[in-house]
Amino acid sequence: MKKCLMISALALSVCLLGGCDFFRQLAGRPTSRDIAAKRERIEREAEAHQRRLDSLKAVQKQISDSLATLDSLRESKESIISTRQLATRGSYQPEYQYYVMIGAFSSTANAAKQAAKAEAAGYPATTIPFRNGFFAVGICPSNSLTEVYASLRKLRKERFCPKDAWILNNERL
Repeated sequence: MKKCLMISALALSVCLLGGCDFFRQLAGRPTSRDIAAKRERIEREAEAHQRRLDSLKAVQKQISDSLATLDSLRESKESIISTRQLATRGSYQPEYQYYVMIGAFSSTANAAKQAAKAEAAGYPATTIPFRNGFFAVGICPSNSLTEVYASLRKLRKERFCPKDAWILNNERL
């Protein structure tokens, strides 16, 4: 009877005092609210970590694609020319990092004719002045080497595209 009374008193105190959290708090242990908050914090940190890992994987894939493209360019002996070697400084800076160049002309009229051919085929053209006085016609601008290389390969099948088309690397200094 005494045991029954003791158990009943303990059960009543647990119910009235808030359950296990009361005893956890007395013992200096985390309560269920603390545990839930910690669980949420751990989940947020895990999600943030996963986002960082996904971002890292995307960058690794980009690097891998660029290296594969460079290998393909090297094997096919395509030309990549840097603006440091050819373009004018300061007065004109192309908007994108890479262009497929479909001709370089000493006459602006000839460059305009080549640009018109490209535009008639559905490729907006940009005329880029060079330090040596030539005017080059660039199409299919991109900030991705992989994309511009794919464009070059596609353009080689176009009637207006010369066989010696090359890629211009507009290095931003």
